[in-house]
Amino acid sequence: MSRYPVPAVFPDQPHQAELVIRRSRFLAHCARTTGHAEARAFVERIRAAHADATHNCWAYVAGPPEQTAEIGFSDDGEPHGTAGRPMLQILLHCGIGELCVVVTRWFGGVKLGTGGLVRAYQDSVRAVLAELPQEERVPRCRALVRVEFAHLDRLHRLLPDVEARLLEESYDAAASLTISLPRARWEEFTALLAGRTDGRATCDLLEDTPS
Repeated sequence: MSRYPVPAVFPDQPHQAELVIRRSRFLAHCARTTGHAEARAFVERIRAAHADATHNCWAYVAGPPEQTAEIGFSDDGEPHGTAGRPMLQILLHCGIGELCVVVTRWFGGVKLGTGGLVRAYQDSVRAVLAELPQEERVPRCRALVRVEFAHLDRLHRLLPDVEARLLEESYDAAASLTISLPRARWEEFTALLAGRTDGRATCDLLEDTPS
């Protein structure tokens, strides 16, 4: 899976949602994290920010949606199986990848029971996902295109057709354009470019770039 939704928020400014359930306060934080290390670092950031809390429970899916190669979870002192794993189940089926959720709880003096805790932590995750800003993860590449001036306008019109973005443009004997486009559309782009420039344009792949 090369393209999928991811959070459009990062660990330094995570998305938040708060619930109060039988006097306990549950504050959920969600951010995009790629890989185990980023997810664990985000957990520690939230834990440090809310060191006065009773629990900082967490779960993450740090890869594509529904894939379990990069997952993790913790009950952080809540009864076994009442927080981290139920949170993870919501994340695995939400259709979003590369995300970590930390639910911070301040105990309000009323015990919720195991079933109540499961519902509270899952509802906290649902709440933070309900209005989570999202964007599409699209693996991209950079390329250098050289084209004669007579074909420059054709190239400019082609770029939106393949979701390409112009990064830089310069001129000497011909026009040189550095562009970014989805990696999956590279072959399509080179074929269209050849057709629209009578095979006279050159295009060199520079590097793959993050989405």
